[in-house]
Amino acid sequence: MSASSFQIRKCQNPACGLRYPLVESHPFGERCPLCLGPTLAVLTRPLSPEPFLPLNGPALAVSPTGAGVQKPRLDALLDNIRSAWNVGAIFRTADGLGVEKLYLCGITPGPENAQVRKTALGAEQTIGWETTRDALSTARALIDRGYQLIALEQADRAIPLDAVKLPAEKNLLVVGNEVTGVDPALLDLCQQIAYIPMFGQKRSLNVEVAFGIAASSLIRHE
Repeated sequence: MSASSFQIRKCQNPACGLRYPLVESHPFGERCPLCLGPTLAVLTRPLSPEPFLPLNGPALAVSPTGAGVQKPRLDALLDNIRSAWNVGAIFRTADGLGVEKLYLCGITPGPENAQVRKTALGAEQTIGWETTRDALSTARALIDRGYQLIALEQADRAIPLDAVKLPAEKNLLVVGNEVTGVDPALLDLCQQIAYIPMFGQKRSLNVEVAFGIAASSLIRHE
């Protein structure tokens, strides 16, 4: 039987503090997947694997920017990405598009993982990165440093990606877990939420592909 809900859980071990999503009936159980300590459910949400989106959204449009123009900074936060292959591919894509730094949060693996390095193809050495246990705390700290947060998610207040412009000198693209998406509490901190208009039968994209489309669009539409 497929899962119908998921929880955001927080490790109660002060030395760990991992915040991560747990899909109903997942073999992780309620023990922290990193330190095996006790965890607490901080919120529960229904799981919608095929969320509704308009069948015909506006087409993505891109316009070239002038040579030598100073672009706003774009970093990215990866909220509990479970696949090392996806993370490595995001490193490579981020480097190619000019994203300056990746924040690897929760269970998101870092370049210490051989699979991440294999798909990153050396990009882990050319782009800044930092690992943190709790995406929510990281996001709040970045907001305090002047970052504007833009989540890539299918949500009630989401707008088409091509309608989003980089709003500030320092911007953070937030992408979430392959199954549960972006932590709802993290979404609440984001000034903008964007979705990629879909035109086929499937209603979602691989997280690395979606990241590449979003980062490219934002950088070109500053």
